[in-house]
Amino acid sequence: MREALAMAESAGLDLVEIAPTAKPPVAKIIDYGKFRYHQQKKEKDSKKAQVQIKVKEIKLKPNIDTHDFHTKLKHARDFLSKGNKVRISIMFRGREMLHIDLGERVVKQFCQDLSDISVVEAPPKMMGRTITTVLAPSGKKPKSSASEQAQKEKSHA
Repeated sequence: MREALAMAESAGLDLVEIAPTAKPPVAKIIDYGKFRYHQQKKEKDSKKAQVQIKVKEIKLKPNIDTHDFHTKLKHARDFLSKGNKVRISIMFRGREMLHIDLGERVVKQFCQDLSDISVVEAPPKMMGRTITTVLAPSGKKPKSSASEQAQKEKSHA
């Protein structure tokens, strides 16, 4: 054993304890720098495999116009289709605080329009001067139109 250790030291190798809790403990004669490099590489690859879900925020006002509403809806739909969560917040300013029901109506409409691809994770809640709610992707794909299905069939044929 000592001869092998002396030979390993002359070759620039190290005696590395691999499994110290095992009976008997497991040790290898390897290059420690190379061993650490491969360990770090494995950790990096395992972090890449993890999926990180981001929360995107859509800010609305209680008296939003229909076109602006649909634009924000389109952005939220895009975020949800990419797998992100969406926080919807409606901010009230000044006298708008008297008409909280308008803001609640906008939130309900927003959630209803996105119900085909999302689920309400956190119900609408009034916090100070804002109403916030969180939508999470449901995993279901939205129903595609007949023209899109026809194009798919043509491409497969």
